[in-house]
Amino acid sequence: MCGFVGFTNAIDNSNKVLGEMMDKIRHRGPDSEGRYIDECIAMGFRRLSIIDITESGNQPIFNEDKSKVLFFNGEIYNYREIRKELEEKGHKFTTHTDSETLIHGYEEFGEKLLDRLRGMFAFVIWDKEKKELFGARDFFGIKPFYYATMNGTFMFGSEIKSFLVHPAFVKELNTTALENYLTFQYSPTNETFFKNVYKLPPAHCFKYKDGKLDIKRYWDVHFNADEKPDMDMWVDRISDTFKNSVEAHKIADVEVGSFLSSGVDSSYAASVANVDKTFTVGFGEDEKYNEIGWAKEFSKYIGKENISKVITPEEYWDNIKKIQYHMDEPLADPSCIALYFVCNTAAQYVKVVLSGEGADEIFGGYNIYKEPLGSHAYKSLPKFIRKGIGSVAEKLPPKRGVNFLVRNGKELEERFIGNAYMFSPRDRKKLLKITTDAPDPTAITAPFYAKVKDKDDITKMQYLDLHLWMAGDILLKADKMSMANSLELRVPFLDKEVMALAEQIPWQYRVSTENTKLAMRKAALRAAPPKTANKKKLGFPVPIRVWLREDKYYNIVKNAFTSPAAEQFFNTDMLVKLLDDHRAEKYDNSRKIWTVFIFLQWYDVYFGENASA
Repeated sequence: MCGFVGFTNAIDNSNKVLGEMMDKIRHRGPDSEGRYIDECIAMGFRRLSIIDITESGNQPIFNEDKSKVLFFNGEIYNYREIRKELEEKGHKFTTHTDSETLIHGYEEFGEKLLDRLRGMFAFVIWDKEKKELFGARDFFGIKPFYYATMNGTFMFGSEIKSFLVHPAFVKELNTTALENYLTFQYSPTNETFFKNVYKLPPAHCFKYKDGKLDIKRYWDVHFNADEKPDMDMWVDRISDTFKNSVEAHKIADVEVGSFLSSGVDSSYAASVANVDKTFTVGFGEDEKYNEIGWAKEFSKYIGKENISKVITPEEYWDNIKKIQYHMDEPLADPSCIALYFVCNTAAQYVKVVLSGEGADEIFGGYNIYKEPLGSHAYKSLPKFIRKGIGSVAEKLPPKRGVNFLVRNGKELEERFIGNAYMFSPRDRKKLLKITTDAPDPTAITAPFYAKVKDKDDITKMQYLDLHLWMAGDILLKADKMSMANSLELRVPFLDKEVMALAEQIPWQYRVSTENTKLAMRKAALRAAPPKTANKKKLGFPVPIRVWLREDKYYNIVKNAFTSPAAEQFFNTDMLVKLLDDHRAEKYDNSRKIWTVFIFLQWYDVYFGENASA
């Protein structure tokens, strides 16, 4: 696990600039560094040693005749099988790393290597003879990959912050990303908050040569339900496949631990993994926001040590700007900061942890997925009546009953953009002082819905979340918060073999009106007690709505909402009203408030007068 940076059109002081760029991502790899520079390209690397922790495992890694150069971030869990095949074809290996299989594999199979990989990765291979750069990002987007073309220079790397020190980089806010963010709570497109900086999408690869960038998709999810197996057969297959994935994800030459909440995903992973240590954080003593008691009880049940930390409100708020620096882009998910603290706690004991990300998206775990199964009586009304009622309700203050009428007046493709929906297009236009060319949210989701237009609504929702919410929120914070603490986070649910199985499970074995992840929960029962396997999903609970009603934190947010930065972008009267209405308990505006507040904190870090980036 590590990070890399690079740029083409090498400049006179390439080594110095490259070193400064590498320093920006030192947290991703404090163990060692490596560089490669020639007349066309400069590439650098920071290493967190996990497999073959000797110096022979340092990057860059070359092929036999040194015509190709590799820089790689991630883990390839089936590297031993690939290595054996390559050795039989005559390739000579000089290390015991998983990294080296990539460069020999690319030499042998070209882009088709990607079809053989099982793991999480972002990597680049420079072909010195062809003067061509090849790069790829893993199937789900577990590892990040950013790129930019500015002033004739192509920059690429694991974090945007490393680009900022390059003399060709032009730092400019992308206001289109801001407007999209106000609805989604993250940046949902391939654009970033930095103008002309982009994300390589998950499951995509590229070639860059002679100033031309060619990007293409190499893999996708294909839901095709198999109606033949019954529930028991699916449970057997999930159990066997997940055990195999966990064993693959435990491959390391250092100790592996596991995150643990009260939920079924992390509990199932921790139990199957049989690691020595589990790690948990929480807030205060209210069980609603503190899962430590559950985690300790479960750790005792599986005979493992649980290491926990109670996060104080002061710690949480005092670290917001630091965490926005590490995020590169604003992310309004309050659990992001809690994740930072559990990563920080784990990093004091281990270098690698397993976590439960991805189970909800692939097995159908979010409560919103139950929505298509309910409201049958109301949905029996003609569509034009429901639509008319919804249009009227949309103009009313947002309350639970009102939201029901609004949502049920729309088709799924109109109402569901993923797990978060902050400001409607109408409300974000009212809120913003600036004008942008941001598309309607449905224009962003439409290409994904088009690929599953013949599927049931539950499957459509999962497919959308797999491509937007999971990559834009869940996996973004998982990578950035773990790497901020020099910790490798592995996600055994997000495995190609697990996904290949989950694609076949009919929706009836995923979601019912009573519960979610039906088949997976039954598989988890074989490793966890019923009260854990059947526990309602909480997410990563953070008491933001409570704090915002306290004087201290209300004033912090109000000061931000009336700051010069806020005045530049927003209707500040509208912001303060959102805050005051929340404090008066008229409405729960906490998520909308947090969305704007986090942007302002991020903006201050990267664009403020005393910007630290």
